[in-house]
Formats: sequence, C-alpha cells, structure tokens
Amino acid sequence: MKLMIAITPRNKGEHITQAAKKAGCGGATIILGKGTAKNQVLEILGLGTSGKDLVYILAKNNEYEKIASAIKESSSHEKKGFGIFFTIDSDRMLRNGQVEIEEEGENKMATHTLITVILNSGLAEDAMAAARKAGASGGTIINARGTGKEEDVGFFGIQIVPEKEMLIILAEKKQETAILEAIRTLPCLQEKGTGITFCSDVNNFTTLGSN
Repeated sequence: MKLMIAITPRNKGEHITQAAKKAGCGGATIILGKGTAKNQVLEILGLGTSGKDLVYILAKNNEYEKIASAIKESSSHEKKGFGIFFTIDSDRMLRNGQVEIEEEGENKMATHTLITVILNSGLAEDAMAAARKAGASGGTIINARGTGKEEDVGFFGIQIVPEKEMLIILAEKKQETAILEAIRTLPCLQEKGTGITFCSDVNNFTTLGSN
C-alpha cells in the first residue's frame, strides 16, 4: 500500500480528492495547515503565512499509478508551484474490520525524507526557523492536541500540555541529519516531554502545477 500525500493551497484539497476518486480512490482525508515558507508578497499584504490543505490518500500498489496520474493531470493547468505530491510505503491497512497486508512494491532508493515534529503549542515556528538554517526550504504546521490524562503526569514524570503543533518538513535525504540536529539542539526542546521527531522515507516526489 501507499500513503499518498498532496500539499496544496487552502481550499484546493477537494480538487485533488475529486480527481483521485474519479481514478478509483475510495476516499481521502483533508487536513488544514499553514505554510512556513517565506513569501514577500504575503508579508507586504500583511497576510502572514499561507493556508494549506494536506490530502491523505491510502491505496494499494496496483492503484497508485492511475490515481497519481489523475492527480497530476488535474493540477496541470494550475500555476507552477501549485503544490507537492509524494508517497510513503505502508504494508498494512485496516478496512471494513479486516487487516489487509500487501507485500512491498519495488524497493526504490528514497531521495527525500518527511520529517515530522510534534511539539507543545507555540514551538513549531522556532523549530522551523532552526530547520531552515540547516537547509530546509519550508514546512507545514498543523494544530493538534495531545491525549495524555492528568493522572499520567506523575507516572511519566512529564507535564501534559493538551495543545500541540505538528510540523512536517519535506527535505532531501542528504539534509536529514543536519535538520534533525538543528531541531534537537533547540533550547526550548531540552526539557522532557516538549516534543518528539521522527522521519519517514519518501518516494515518487513531484511538484504539482504547470511545468
């Protein structure tokens, strides 16, 4: 199976979803986030960071090519830099009460990595600033919340902060170590329980929009 992820401007996620459904996709999930890439025009207008739609689609390996082609084709008339599209391999899917297991497809050398950082609310911008100094071009921030209970505080010895931010950064594989180190050494992340980071290999990376 493949987890297909598209990141587009706000309110364009439905456009991607409809194209995927026409190609045989059973459904998709749209998550609202905000971009962190610097945009001088937005800053001049006082609009700050731009809103983003993250579209998550899970499909079997033999469905990938048709769905991916439909998504790329549907975005071909959009301006250059409309969005990005990539996949992450997944070997299990729970659907209709059954666990579906699929053998891994062709093993490709990953060219990009998806760095996911989950932090206490208010720290994502600091993490992004550090990542940018280490070579990251930008990222997407998603508001989230923790599921820890108050009684867990004494057991784990950490402070539970319900409000969270999830920062996702797509970067070249060769940049992974430097970006992780930059985030790891942030003063605001030295206290236990303030954040976690993990990486996932990315395949089939492409940009959406006209060439």
